[in-house]
Amino acid sequence: MKENKTKAILFIIISSIFFALMGVMVKAAGDIPVFEKVFFRNIVIIILIFLINRTIVRTNLKGKRENRKTLILRSIFGVIGLVTFFYALDKLFLADATILNKLSPFFVTLFAGYYLKEKMTKFKIGICLVAFTGAILIIKPSFSFAVIPAVIGFISGMSSGAAYTVVRYLKNKENFLTIIFYFSLISIIVTTPLTFLNFRMPFGLEWFYLLMIGVLAAGGQIFLTLGYKMWEASEISVYLYTHVLFSALFGFVIWREIPDIYSIFGSILIIGSAVINFYHKSEAAVETGR
Repeated sequence: MKENKTKAILFIIISSIFFALMGVMVKAAGDIPVFEKVFFRNIVIIILIFLINRTIVRTNLKGKRENRKTLILRSIFGVIGLVTFFYALDKLFLADATILNKLSPFFVTLFAGYYLKEKMTKFKIGICLVAFTGAILIIKPSFSFAVIPAVIGFISGMSSGAAYTVVRYLKNKENFLTIIFYFSLISIIVTTPLTFLNFRMPFGLEWFYLLMIGVLAAGGQIFLTLGYKMWEASEISVYLYTHVLFSALFGFVIWREIPDIYSIFGSILIIGSAVINFYHKSEAAVETGR
């Protein structure tokens, strides 16, 4: 059992490395339009999904009839979250864009409390307030256009949180491959006209960057799923925040990015809130005998 938990944690950390490297590729692809990057990412992923579905995991990619509207809703939120995240990656430090996107679990707490009627407590509300205070420190609100990329990064966290809330509703109702398929398909449908209205032909290494965005995103998702299949998400999800640490490391090594003191302190508040929330849930689970 302990060995399985160790493997699960390792898979989560590997997933974080893949997602951090995906962010590197998004930034490295330079001035290729954001919609084009999202389009190529999902073309690669949908091809991989078909291959996996034919060879490893066989499931009905169309999903159950009663869940299709919900699958589309999850995909729309996901597309908004992905486009805004890629925009933030282009404009902000890698670590700052990543930590703002990692606000999504706190938005899940709020959305699940309101829409799924999950119990809200003073502790949950307090943790969310601390995390959002951290976000304010990173965004550094001002009457300037310079703040727009950080605000969009915040929106990426909120949209991703909405998408994950719908995924929580779909838990045990649809195969994970079906959920990813819908997300990739809707992403392609939405971004195709926007991509070709402002298409810029990639050249040289840019083709490699675009290909790797999709490959690394798929790899990250696969290792994340393997980790969650091997051990309870509530006990290993905190390790997802290693994504921020790897992003900070890659940002510094490749672009010499050093976030300012406000961003560093804001990141500490967000990660600290996540860690405290994680241990609070673990203690609550022990007390209730779950």
